[in-house]
Amino acid sequence: MARTTDIGFVLGVIVVVLVAVVGGAKSMTICSMDSTQLAQCLPAIRGPSPSPPTKECCAVIQKADMHCLCSYKHALPNFGVNPGLAMALPKKCGLNPPPECDGP
Repeated sequence: MARTTDIGFVLGVIVVVLVAVVGGAKSMTICSMDSTQLAQCLPAIRGPSPSPPTKECCAVIQKADMHCLCSYKHALPNFGVNPGLAMALPKKCGLNPPPECDGP
């Protein structure tokens, strides 16, 4: 169950951060997380050579509503986020991704 929560969160975080960064928005809340906090995970889910998630990124992921964030998974590519990297982020943070976030 924790695994389901983690993957969803990562995906949601990525979407929220990208929307805030790309849209030039100030802070907004999505799935119980502040978009400025979510931005800490961007280096781990974008680009050809992503960095490992930071402790700060993992701390944000632990607090997120993973089930809520999982619903944003399909939109990640629209924001320049690699869905595979996003799906792997919870596990890299020692969390269990939600089962419903597996697959397309």
